[in-house]
Amino acid sequence: MAITLTFLGAARTVTGSMHLLSTDKTNILFDCGLFQGKRDEYYDINSHFAFDPQNLDACIISHAHIDHCGNIPTLIKNGFRGDIYTTPVTRDLCRYMLTDSGFIQEEDIKYVNKINKKRGLPPRNPLYTSEEAMRSLKYFRTLEYHTSHDISKDVSLIFYEAGHILGSSISIVEVKTGKKNIKIAYACDLGRRDMPLLKNPEVPKDIDYLIIESTYGGRLHEPMEIAEKKLINAINKTIKRGGKIIIPSFALERTQLVVFFISELIKRKKIPKIPIYVDGPLAVNLTEVFRENWQYFDDITRQSFLNSEDPLGYDNITYIKAVNDSKKLHNISNPSIIISASGMCENGRVLHHLKNNVENPNNTILIVGYMAEDTLGRKIVERNPEIRIFGRPYDLRAEVIKINAFSAHADNDGLVEYANECKGKLKEIFIVHGELEKAELLKVSLKKKINKIKATIPKKEETFFLKAVEK
Repeated sequence: MAITLTFLGAARTVTGSMHLLSTDKTNILFDCGLFQGKRDEYYDINSHFAFDPQNLDACIISHAHIDHCGNIPTLIKNGFRGDIYTTPVTRDLCRYMLTDSGFIQEEDIKYVNKINKKRGLPPRNPLYTSEEAMRSLKYFRTLEYHTSHDISKDVSLIFYEAGHILGSSISIVEVKTGKKNIKIAYACDLGRRDMPLLKNPEVPKDIDYLIIESTYGGRLHEPMEIAEKKLINAINKTIKRGGKIIIPSFALERTQLVVFFISELIKRKKIPKIPIYVDGPLAVNLTEVFRENWQYFDDITRQSFLNSEDPLGYDNITYIKAVNDSKKLHNISNPSIIISASGMCENGRVLHHLKNNVENPNNTILIVGYMAEDTLGRKIVERNPEIRIFGRPYDLRAEVIKINAFSAHADNDGLVEYANECKGKLKEIFIVHGELEKAELLKVSLKKKINKIKATIPKKEETFFLKAVEK
């Protein structure tokens, strides 16, 4: 039996995760993520697949981040009619993430078509609409952790906890060869140990091949204790000045983690109890999914819910969906915390909060996530004296504080230790989801720790033949 693994996305880059596992009988896709880049490149890459979606039997989605699930509606538009396997929480999160992605594309195309009309160019269509995204949900099939399921006659699937975001999974696929079965573990993205809210990543045993991310290859996270001290200091300083704290944050995972952290600091009386506003319908909807699925949290957080405590819903937290309620925040003068998307300050309601607060030196802009080059968020991190919002210049007088420790990805040492714990009969490690430099640094670290196991950095569309490993 020929068993192949082809790397189609997030190979030597961090976006658009997509990998094809093929046997003589079955074709399975690990993730179907959106490639995120410049508009023309974005539409070209995401519109075309290196395989016929009609010949695909199943798709396995590791978690609900758009770079891992965001191209599912396009896959279906191109003829895929198989099952999409996720955990129950991932399915619930995808409902909001995919429809929001469709809405953003519709709005973007409206803007593009206005320009095209002036230039005499033909109109363009979005990759998919919010309605098409909603229709794609009927193909989702949920599978609880640690429950084995036969995807086809020769392939079975089981999910392990990935500890990356709520509902994230490590997919263990076992291919029946007639002689020795082959087990492949897909650990992309992989979470950190001992992070608040989430359970630790689980380590699968007796696997033959491991596919692992390298987002933080060559980099280490600062300890959460240091991040906590920085957060306490930043909030208390701003309150003393009578200012507001504006936190641009990704709607999924980062917002919920920051709310939890701040709530715990208030509970422990490390900071005063001040109003917290989570502004944005997507973040509000996703947080509700988190609260409804509290049984998947770590032991400490689960116990809080069992004791009728909701760390994401204390009485000083206000969740805002309506635009008019969002606008009312501009009139608040007392110390408060406003958490709003988008995480990189490129769009969304956070732009209005920045516009109204960046010129006040009493305020603080608290950066809790990665800011890509050329984004408004990066300009704020670099403390450009003047920034442009909605085309107008604003003086950046607010204090800017960056805390790096909130990442939900394992760092270099965490990835190496995880791979080491998986080694058993492990034959080869495939390194994906990282820029080439990061992947190479991780590969060096892996060779130092477990040099008897081959580590490979696949190129895009490179195919590998998998073989069973002698015990």
